[in-house]
Amino acid sequence: MPSLKAFLAKVYAARTYKKINNWSSNPIETQNRVFKSLISEAATTKFGVDHDFIEISSHEDFIKRVPVRDYEALKPYVDKVVAGDSNVLWKGKPLYFAKTSGTTSGAKYIPITKESMPSHVEAAKNAILLYIHETGNTQIVDRKMIFLQGSPVLENKNGVQLGRLSGIVAHYVPKYLQKNRLPSLETNCIEDWETKVNKIVQETLNEDMSIIAGIPSWVQMYFEKIIEQKGQRVGEIFKNFNLFIFGGVNYEPYRSKFEALIGRKVNSIELYPASEGFFAFQDRQNAKGMLLQLDSGMFYEFIAADTFFETSSKRLTLKDVKIGVNYVIIISTNAGLWAYNIGDTIQFTCLTPFRVIVSGRIKHFISAFGEHVISKEVEHALLSALNGTDISVSEFTVAPQIEPSNGLPYHEWFIEFEISPPDITDFASKIDAAMQLQNSYYRDLIQGKVLQPLVVTSVSKAGFQNYMKTIGKLGGQNKTPRLSNDRKIADALTNMI
Repeated sequence: MPSLKAFLAKVYAARTYKKINNWSSNPIETQNRVFKSLISEAATTKFGVDHDFIEISSHEDFIKRVPVRDYEALKPYVDKVVAGDSNVLWKGKPLYFAKTSGTTSGAKYIPITKESMPSHVEAAKNAILLYIHETGNTQIVDRKMIFLQGSPVLENKNGVQLGRLSGIVAHYVPKYLQKNRLPSLETNCIEDWETKVNKIVQETLNEDMSIIAGIPSWVQMYFEKIIEQKGQRVGEIFKNFNLFIFGGVNYEPYRSKFEALIGRKVNSIELYPASEGFFAFQDRQNAKGMLLQLDSGMFYEFIAADTFFETSSKRLTLKDVKIGVNYVIIISTNAGLWAYNIGDTIQFTCLTPFRVIVSGRIKHFISAFGEHVISKEVEHALLSALNGTDISVSEFTVAPQIEPSNGLPYHEWFIEFEISPPDITDFASKIDAAMQLQNSYYRDLIQGKVLQPLVVTSVSKAGFQNYMKTIGKLGGQNKTPRLSNDRKIADALTNMI
C-alpha cells in the first residue's frame, strides 16, 4: 500500500501537469504576458530608464532600444549591483549572486532576485512531478535520493549572499524531502571534492537509493568508488535505484559507460539549468528534447547561429522558430538580464509544445565535464608554456578523452611542433598548470581527481594540413578549431598519426 507521501505526490503531480499544460498549450500568449510584465516591472530601474522602457510596447520597440549583450557588455551595470546599488537592472537588490567562471574579466556575478529564485527551484521539482505523473512511479519519494552538488556555504558580497548556483539551490530543498535527501549538510559543505565523494560513498553505501542526480562526470566518479567498495555493480548495490537526473553536459557520451557501471538501464531526466535561469527540463520519457520554461519570468529571443555575427541577423520570438535550426538563445529575465546572450545554441525538436536540445556554444569550447574551457584559455596556456623556450608550434587543437583505455579522463592536446620540446611530459605539465590558473572549473576537476592532467599528442609535420585536405577545407580562411567538445577532429588526427 502506498504511503501518504506517495499518495500526495501523485495528487500534486497531476495538479502540476495540469498547470504546466495550461501555459505550454498557449505558448505565445504566455510569452507575451511575461514580456509585458518584465518591461513594466523594470521601467523605473536605471537600465529601464537608460533604455526608455516606458516607450516599449512591442518586441519591435524592444529590439530598437535594447541591443543583444553578453556578460562583458552588461558588466558596467552588474558592477553597480555588485557594489551595492539598488534598482539597477531589477527593482531593489538581488537575493544572491551566482558566481561562475568568466571569460575575459575573471569571475562573473549573476544576480538572482526574489522573483527569479523560485524558477531555479520549481523547474527541478516539476521535472520529478511530471515523471511521477507519466510513469506512476511514486516509490521514489519514500526512498533516499542524492544530489551531487556544490557546497551550500555562501559568502557575503556587499550585503548580498554569494555562491555557486547548486550551493544556493541546496538551501531550498522542500521540507518533505529533507529526510530523504543525501548527503548530510556536513558532508555537502566539504570543499575538497575527493574527500567529499569518499564521505558521500560512506553515507550512502547501505541506503535504499532511488534517485541519483548530478553532472555525469561527477556521478561516474561516485559510481566507481561505490563499486570499488562493494565489488558489485551500482544496480545490484542499489536495487531500487531507477531514476538518474542530470544536466550541464551531454549525457550521450556517458550513457554506455553508465549502463555498464549500473548493470541495467534506468530512466533519466535531463535538465537545462544555468546561473542565468532554469530554461528547460525533460517532461516526457520518450520525447526528444526538454520543455522550454515559458512561464518562469524569462522572455526568449532566438538568432540563427549561422547569421549571429552578421549585423543583419534577426531576433526572433517563438512564433518564428523552426525545428532543427541552430539558434543562439537570448534571454530577458526577472533577475535583470536584458537581451542577454548566455552563449548557448539550441535546436527545437518540437513546436507543440516547445521542446529544445542544447546543441553547443556559439563559440568553440570544451565542457565535457562541466569545465567550460574556451579558446582564449587554451591559447593563453600554450603561450605561457612556450614563453622563454625555443619550442615552436605551428598548429594545435584540444579535445576531451572521456573513456581512456586506463586511468582518469583527460584533455588531449594535439600539437604540431616546428621545434619539439626536449621533454614532452614536462611541457604538458606546464600547459596544465597554466590551464588551472586560467579556469577554476578545470582546476577543481584536476584537484578533485575527476580529470588527470592533460596529455600532449605530437602530430607529424603537415598533419593538420592533411586533415583539412581530407575534409575539403584546405586553404582560404578555413581554420582548425582550437578546441572541440567531441572527438571528431581528434579521432581523425589519431588515425593519421
